[in-house]
Amino acid sequence: MTIVQLHYLITIASCGSLSGAAETLYVSQPTISTAIKELESELSLTIFHRHSKGVTLTPEGADFLRSAKELYLQYEDLMLAYKDEGTRKQKFAVSMQHYSFAVKAFVELAKSFDMSRYEFAIRETQTREVISDVRDLKSELGILYLSEANHKPMKKLLQSANLRFYPLIQCQAYVYLWREHPLAQQPAISFEELADYPCLAFEQGDDSAFYLAEEILSTNEYPQIIRANDRATMLNLMIGLNGYTLCSGIISQELNGSEYVAIPFAESPDCPNSTMEIGYIMRENMQLSQMGKRFLTALRSELGLEPVKETIGE
Repeated sequence: MTIVQLHYLITIASCGSLSGAAETLYVSQPTISTAIKELESELSLTIFHRHSKGVTLTPEGADFLRSAKELYLQYEDLMLAYKDEGTRKQKFAVSMQHYSFAVKAFVELAKSFDMSRYEFAIRETQTREVISDVRDLKSELGILYLSEANHKPMKKLLQSANLRFYPLIQCQAYVYLWREHPLAQQPAISFEELADYPCLAFEQGDDSAFYLAEEILSTNEYPQIIRANDRATMLNLMIGLNGYTLCSGIISQELNGSEYVAIPFAESPDCPNSTMEIGYIMRENMQLSQMGKRFLTALRSELGLEPVKETIGE
C-alpha cells in the first residue's frame, strides 16, 4: 500500500468515477485503475463496485476510506511541517449544533490568526451531520449535547462511528424568546404557559428521531411546532409569531443581539426539567491539533470554565 494509492482512492471516492479522478489528477485512467486493483488485491478487499455510470463504495470500502483519509491527512500534515516554506494553508474545521457561544469561540480563534495563512471552516448543521463530519474527518471536532433522554441512542451512534464524547458543562432547560414576547418578563415559564405559542425546533432531515433533536425536552408533545433549518430564520419566527425554543440558556448577545432573552423553564409534575450535558466529540485514538486545542480553550472561556493546562482530548 502506497501514499499514491491512497491519494487515488480518496480522489475516486470524491469524483465518483475513475475518469473524473484521472482528469483531476492529470494521470491516465488505466494508471488509476491498475493502482486500485493492486491495492484491492493486496488487501483482499473490494473497495469499489464498478458500473456504467462510475463507481460506488462497498460497505467495506467505505470503512477503509475513513482510515485512508485519516492516514493521508497525517501524511499531508507531516509534509507541511517539514517542507521548506510550505505554501499550503493549515486547515481547521468544526461542526456543531446551533450554539451561538460555540460560534463566538470560533470567531475568537479566527481573529487570533493571520487569515491569509489558514483555512477555517465552521458548520452549523443537523445532529447526524455533526457526527458524520467528524467521523469522515471533514471536521476535527463536533459540538453537541447529551441528556438522560438521548444518552443511550446517542452513545451507541457515536460508538458505531468510532467517536468519543468529552463533556464540558451541564445546564438545565431555558426558554429562549423575543424580548417583547408576552411571557418575557416572567421569572420562569411553565410548559402549560407555552401552549398558546409555537415551539421552534431545528429540522433534522428525514430521520427525525427524538434523540437527534437539538432542543432538550424533545420527547414532550407540543401543541404547536414549527421546524426551521437555520438560526436567523429561528430568530425571525420568534419575533413574527411569538415563537420560542428550548435551549441551554448560554447565549452570546454579541452575536445574537439583545432582542432575545433566556428564561428558566419551570418544571411541573407532568413536565419535569432535564439536564443538558454539552461537550465535544472527536475520533477515538486521535490527538487534537494545536488549532483544535486553541478552539477548545476559547470555547471553555465562552462557557466560563477554567482553562485546562493538560493536553485536551488525550
